[in-house]
Amino acid sequence: MSNENTLDLHYVHECFQKSLKENDDVVIDAYIDGYNELVKFLNLIGTVFSFVSSDVKSKIKVLEKLKSGDDAIYYESFKKMMKYEKETSLHEKNGFVSGSRTMLRLHRGLDFIRLFLKRISETEEDMNTCTTCQGSYNETLAEFHPWYIRKAATLAMHALPSRQDLLKKIFGSEDELTEAMAVLPQTLQSCDEVYQRVHQLYTDFDFHGLP
Repeated sequence: MSNENTLDLHYVHECFQKSLKENDDVVIDAYIDGYNELVKFLNLIGTVFSFVSSDVKSKIKVLEKLKSGDDAIYYESFKKMMKYEKETSLHEKNGFVSGSRTMLRLHRGLDFIRLFLKRISETEEDMNTCTTCQGSYNETLAEFHPWYIRKAATLAMHALPSRQDLLKKIFGSEDELTEAMAVLPQTLQSCDEVYQRVHQLYTDFDFHGLP
């Protein structure tokens, strides 16, 4: 894994590829490893998404607790977890912190990260990062946030630096940036595949509406 000051896309790609199980499942450990690296993206773009980063970290701790508990065997993969919680109605049990509900928050966050990364890598040098970030946010996370959070996040995005400065802040030196841009397409492909698999599982188990 890279240091805390840069985002290592190669590591994200390796973890997400490792997480792919059979034709329709995702291993939770490898998913969390890759996601922990991606969380750096939220931290490196500034305080604008610090609230999302904090939420993600707390959700990962919940999963780690479930994975070390008495029912750890059921929390090895998304499919196994959802099947277990569906069959036992644990997702509806008062006082139980559902793994499926917890991971849904991470799933939604991944949608924003992959979209914003894709757009800032593909647009022109003089692109407006604020507009691009707002568009990515509005198409993904915004619908799951209350009005006051949407408003605060949208305002905070005006503080984002230029595209080139933002990319350097995320990836480091000029050489590191060049290397990152080279590996980004395959990393985004891995992100997309993991996202689509998890999304389909939430559809199959009718878990998209978990509160």
